[in-house]
Amino acid sequence: MVKYRLMFTAEMQNIKTLQPARGISDPGFNYYIKMKCGSCGELTKKDISVNSKKKVSASWNSPNLVMKCKYCEKVGTVTVISGTGKPLTQELSERGKSAPLMELDCKGYEPVEFMFGSGWKAESIAGTKFEDIDLSDDGEFAEYDEKGGCPVTIYNLHATFDVLMSDFKEMLFAYEIRKLERVRWEVEQRRAKKEENEFHQ
Repeated sequence: MVKYRLMFTAEMQNIKTLQPARGISDPGFNYYIKMKCGSCGELTKKDISVNSKKKVSASWNSPNLVMKCKYCEKVGTVTVISGTGKPLTQELSERGKSAPLMELDCKGYEPVEFMFGSGWKAESIAGTKFEDIDLSDDGEFAEYDEKGGCPVTIYNLHATFDVLMSDFKEMLFAYEIRKLERVRWEVEQRRAKKEENEFHQ
């Protein structure tokens, strides 16, 4: 399996935070994603909807989605890893930085595009909350904040998938770290023994 982190950003005017309507870790939030078969490279014809609440079975480690490629019939799974996101803030937006939205654990498939839909919320710099924002059409939002006396806008939405380590690479990396720590410990032990011998001579 390979893990992917979904990063999102936008240009925001007088907006303090942007996130899913029920919070960044909402298990019922639907992510609409275009997937690519890891075997033949075929793209899904439609956007795939997945969330961490719906599982294939009652098992604790059950994936949230099982897919079968219509071209090569390769079967793969997708699991949403919740609790890994953060709201997009005004500071990040001004610096042109992205915020993590969530992570996916994929087997046999690769996410290639995230589609912004409905069900978002934003809070203005004056504290006004804008609920159930729809970003599915042109990906833009514009309102007037009566409390703050200023316009609020969201535009130039952008999302990317960053590839994280696979489970195997994580295990290999951890093994290499432990091996280096062991070597360092042995070197320190030899040095200490040498210094002790020199002291007694």
